[in-house]
Formats: sequence, C-alpha cells, structure tokens
Amino acid sequence: MKKNVYVLGLLDWQRAELETIRDADLCRFQSLLTHPEVMDHKAGFDELLTRARRQLLESDRPDAIVCHWDFPSSCLAPVLAAEYGLPTPSLEAVLRCEHKFWARIEQRKAAPECVPDFEAVDPFDPEAAEKLSIDFPIWLKPIKGFASQLGFRVESRLELDEALEQMRDGIGELGKIFDECLDRAVLPPEVCGVGGSHAIAESIMSGDQFAIEGYVRNGKVSIHGVLDMLLSEDSKEVAGLRYPADLPSELETRANDIGRRILEQVGYDNGCFNVEFLYDQENDKLWVIEVNTRISQSHCELFRIVDGRSNHEIAVSVALGDEPTLPDHKGEAETAAKFYITKHKDAKITREPNERELKKLSQEFGALLEFEAREGDRLADLPNQPVYCYNVGYAWLGADSAEALRERYRDLISKIPMEFSDGERLTTDQ
Repeated sequence: MKKNVYVLGLLDWQRAELETIRDADLCRFQSLLTHPEVMDHKAGFDELLTRARRQLLESDRPDAIVCHWDFPSSCLAPVLAAEYGLPTPSLEAVLRCEHKFWARIEQRKAAPECVPDFEAVDPFDPEAAEKLSIDFPIWLKPIKGFASQLGFRVESRLELDEALEQMRDGIGELGKIFDECLDRAVLPPEVCGVGGSHAIAESIMSGDQFAIEGYVRNGKVSIHGVLDMLLSEDSKEVAGLRYPADLPSELETRANDIGRRILEQVGYDNGCFNVEFLYDQENDKLWVIEVNTRISQSHCELFRIVDGRSNHEIAVSVALGDEPTLPDHKGEAETAAKFYITKHKDAKITREPNERELKKLSQEFGALLEFEAREGDRLADLPNQPVYCYNVGYAWLGADSAEALRERYRDLISKIPMEFSDGERLTTDQ
C-alpha cells in the first residue's frame, strides 16, 4: 500500500523532484494547502490550521507531513503531525529556532563564541531608540521575518528612527500570525512578551557565507551536505549557491559540531534542518546566522544534480520514521550551483523568455530556470534586491568543475532572450 505523504504548499517542480527519490513509487505525494494559501499572510495561523485539518479529515490519513517553506508552514507541520502521532519536532523546538530572539538565547547557551550581541526591541515603544544598548552599526530585523523583509542595516540614530518607523508600518500582518502560533507554545519567562510585533537588534557579523544541512532522528544529529556561496569574479556580489562546498575540512568539522550543539540545546528531533554560517577568515571567527527547521527548496535541485536524487528523500524518510540513505555523489555532475540571474543597471523589462524558449534552453543546458521578474517590471521596483545588482531569476546548473560551471552559466545567460529598455543584457561576469 502506498504511503500518503503530504507536503505543505507543494509546487509542480517540487513534485518532479520528489519523483526522483528512492521508492518514490511507494508514495502518494499530495499538497496540503495550496502554495498561495501558505504564502498568504492575511490568513491567520488558526485559520490555516483549520483548513489543513479539514483537508486531512476529508482525505486519506497521512503517513507523513513534510514542510519545505518558511513560516507559517514550518510551524503548521509540527502541530498537524503531532495530532496524527507522526514523527515530528515539537512546536517549541521549532520556535526555539524560528523566533529570532528565543533562538539567540538558546544559541548563546550552546555556542556563545558564535553569537553576536543582541537584544529585543519594541518598535512601538516611544523610548525604543534610547533603550538600545548595542553600538552602531547594527542589524534590525523582525522577531519573525519573511524573505528579508523589514531587515535594516542601521548606522546611526537617524537611521534607527527611520527603520523603527518603517517597522511599525509593516510588521503587523506577519506579526499577528506569529502571535497566534506563539499562543500554542509554552514560552520561557525571558521570551514571554516578546512577540510578533517585536524586533531584534544584533551587532554586525561579517564573513563568507555557507550552510550545513542535515536531520535529527531519535536524538541523533546527522549532517548530509555542506553548501557555500559563489562570488562574482570581482568578489563584490554573491553569484550563487554551490554544492558541495569548497571549504577546509577543519572548518566543516567546526561548523558541524556547532550545529549539533545548538540542535541538542533546543531539543530538536525527528526533523530536517539547515544552519547558516558566516566565516571571518581574517579573524578565524565563525558566526551563526540562523537555524532553519527544514531542508531548503533552493538545495533540492543541487542535490539531484550531484547525488542523482533530491534531498527530498531525506525529508520524506525522516517524516515517515525511516532512517535516510545519505547522498553518495553518483549524479550527473561533480558540482552544481543555483546562480542568481542578474543585471547591473536599472531598466524596464521589455521582453521575457516564453515557455518554448525556456524549455529549449533547459534541455540544451540541463538547467532548471525560474524567473521572478516579468515583462513590464522595472528592476528597481522588485522586492528584496541585493546591493550591487538586480536579481531577475535563478538558474540551477551542474558541471564537472567550478571553472566549467561558471563557463556554462555565462553561455546560458548569453542565450536567454530577455530584453531591457536600456538595450543592455543580463550580467555575464558571474
């Protein structure tokens, strides 16, 4: 009998990735809630929970519930799985990673050397700026953010006042949903009262970014992959995310140890995770950015290219209560990257690739292409843009060396029929 595996907000391309895993024919993959539903922050946490419960009652009983998206999906999954007695982390363990202030408190207990100075900030407190004790520059972020929204690098008191004003205007929608979720958890005294309408201030961390990905099953932490960031040729921009990482083995060992200590500290079990780090080579300093309570959808195609099957296999195995089979690097390429498709100068998109053109390019390069910007969009109006360029989409590619990977990317970009009002093309010097 097939196992009923529910994936929150399942997309078509994720379903295709799931079909690559071992014993996929023994599973029936179904979407629990639609992708628009889990991305709609106007629907409350309780409302989404009610919809998901109703769907499960009207469908086949779940054998596993899997999540690959950020909040609220990340917190819906443990609540629903627990109600059916399925393997899952506790809601509190997930929140010890998702609630940025609570997360820093726990991380400081496990790995104080890797945690910046931090404190909670109430943007609605008229004296919030005066109460801040961390010296500038700082990062100011919501306690529970989404896709880097309302995140500010603050250099002065004037910038702090401006950031707090913007946060007051925009923090409410997601903050209310998060508060509904917090009402379902047992919070420690130091976290009580620090909810979705609060922010966290942190001292600035610097370094090269990388991440470890793994899972915890029956209390045992296992690491199955390390990924790092590819920089552009001038080292000013992040060109993409690469797997496997090109890092010293000693650094990987340190990161793995820190990741294990944090996950044990927060009591995280029977779930997947990835931990993001910054490494300051000059000072030999390792910083923890955050712990995510899932595998990343950005990583799935990279694992498929290098290992021959997606890391969805690990997420599904853990959710079913089975021991995963770790990646063995028997895929079609030695290395793979998720490249950011960028343009340096602002302009309006006057032509985007059509479906036939994208299919032809995908077949020619063995690439997965995804565009977030559309014909008629002005690049400067796109949300969550990097500092040195404008990002219009992504390309997942594989090759047998880092040099060949970059060359394939440049070749691919030169053939993408995207046109702009200024007559310039996409950036090819990644």
